[in-house]
Amino acid sequence: MRQRIDDYALLGDCHSAALVGRDGSIDWACFPRFDSPAVFCRILDVRRGGTFQVCPERPYQSTRRYIDDTNVLVTTFTTPTGVLEVTDCMPVRLGRERGPGVGTRYSLLRRLRCVGGEVEAHLVVAPRFEYGAFVPSIRLTSAHTAELVGGADALWVTATRPMVAYERALRARWRLCAGDEAWVEAAWTSSLVERRLEAMPDLATLRQRLEDTVAYWREWISHCAYDGEYAPQVRRSALVLKALTYVPSGAIIAAPTTSLPEEPGGVRNWDYRYTWLRDTTLTLISLMLLGYQEEALAFRHWLARTSAGRVEDIQIMYDIRGHRLLPEMELAHLEGHRGSRPVRIGNGAVKQLQLDVFGEMLEAVWLFAKMGGPVSVKTWDFLCKLVEHVCQRWHEPDQGLWEIRDEPRHFIHSKLLCWVALDRAVRVARTRRFPAPVGRWVRERERVREYLLREGRRTGWFPQAVGSERADASVLQMPALGFLPAAHPLMSRTVERVRQRLEKEGLLYRYHAPDGVGGGEGAFLLCSFWLHDVLVHSGKTQEAEALLRHLLRMANDVGLYAEEAVPGTGEALGNFPQAFTHMALVASCAQLSAARSFQLPRPGAYDFADFALTYHLGRRAILMSHFSVEAVQ
Repeated sequence: MRQRIDDYALLGDCHSAALVGRDGSIDWACFPRFDSPAVFCRILDVRRGGTFQVCPERPYQSTRRYIDDTNVLVTTFTTPTGVLEVTDCMPVRLGRERGPGVGTRYSLLRRLRCVGGEVEAHLVVAPRFEYGAFVPSIRLTSAHTAELVGGADALWVTATRPMVAYERALRARWRLCAGDEAWVEAAWTSSLVERRLEAMPDLATLRQRLEDTVAYWREWISHCAYDGEYAPQVRRSALVLKALTYVPSGAIIAAPTTSLPEEPGGVRNWDYRYTWLRDTTLTLISLMLLGYQEEALAFRHWLARTSAGRVEDIQIMYDIRGHRLLPEMELAHLEGHRGSRPVRIGNGAVKQLQLDVFGEMLEAVWLFAKMGGPVSVKTWDFLCKLVEHVCQRWHEPDQGLWEIRDEPRHFIHSKLLCWVALDRAVRVARTRRFPAPVGRWVRERERVREYLLREGRRTGWFPQAVGSERADASVLQMPALGFLPAAHPLMSRTVERVRQRLEKEGLLYRYHAPDGVGGGEGAFLLCSFWLHDVLVHSGKTQEAEALLRHLLRMANDVGLYAEEAVPGTGEALGNFPQAFTHMALVASCAQLSAARSFQLPRPGAYDFADFALTYHLGRRAILMSHFSVEAVQ
């Protein structure tokens, strides 16, 4: 059965992730890390991909929910004869990691419980290692245990009821009456590891693993500082962002999947299981808005190690352990999600020049410093080199935020974020009294500012790139980043032009312009949240609330978002779930709540991330400090 992208729910343990369909099938899972070859990937090929499914005999109806404040999923199957409840998680290992970390068991744990009547439950464990490249060998080691081995991988399956090996899979049919339970765990190891039967977990151990996992997520989310109107959506997004964090290094991935298409049958299919500096810093900003500082400290350590050496050698992305080589290749044996080829692993954008990443990094540092986070002498020395790099290169064309695979351009958004890098560096230097050539940075900041304003005056609004007449939703960030008030004529005309050209049924596309790729895509949800922020910044809170409610309805049944959506139907497109979208939801909800709680003397005169941070952490004695922006005529 082919499922849509938004038919899936996320499981995670802060080391890897899995996707579970409405039919109880785990159709995507990678072990031992997010970026490892998939063990199950039916989401990319129904025939060859492999799955781990538990469900009752059809017909049935299914509903699902997360256990409150966790990433533990409960799917309820209602049949003519009874009701089956399946609880799924990737169990964590407590007490093994420091700081914000947690250990992993490299496993998928599933509890089946009949909560009424009588149900016949079906089990299928059919891994296809290395992205469906081959069928592993299957050997029953007892009536309740089995090993599935092939290549570098092995799965060890333990169940509390008997199983059989049949038709290239591990299978079972279990009749459950009201109150009955069955448990099954599939644990990954290297195929070189010998696992003894006596090491297989018993029922008490499996129960404890589920309890530990629930307790871990609830303890983590209990520190969330947001308590506004949109708390359920914000807390769900925070849990998603934490699940996309690789705790051994502190890196955060853009999404846990590869090649989920931006257009069904299309070619815009990319591997997002890596750490973009941009995505990670924006995600950390959102987590900081919620009061989380330890994740920022962990990422700072990762960045310091990963970027050791010359600033000129910093890449826009790395793998989660800091490796620099991410060669892009196509998996020709996979048909792709709903026939969307090619299926890609690796990412060829890794060596692109994207100047905006420096601005996002300095914005994160500034907000981290506002929280009272430590900025060491070594860190400041590194940041100074980044700022000098911006001074030298901001005037160059680049591939920009959207990673065009075409000739570089002078993107307005890239120049804006260069201005942000210089502005935030000046703020940090002055606030912490760090040694720095502040006067020269200020002069360079004003050069970037005048460059942008000159282009805005030329066209009467801010287009995608210098010399272009095409609209781009990324320029909507100008007010929220403190560059221009939303009420400024250049900005108001920009918002009007972007909406005229890119808005459809309440959602925004990124742009309509050649980018060297071809094919189509959906509306980009991040851009619609940016529009919301502009409305908030303009003092149009009622219109902003209406848009936010529309965007909140775009989530699937368990509160998850992909990268894009089809206007009108809301069908999810792109990799899933997407950190960018959940990050934007957190930031937008935080900003709207903060704006509604204060009478702003001059709408649009603040750096809103700074404003929202100080508001939501006010009870933690963070000083309120608003930075006015001079209106430019």
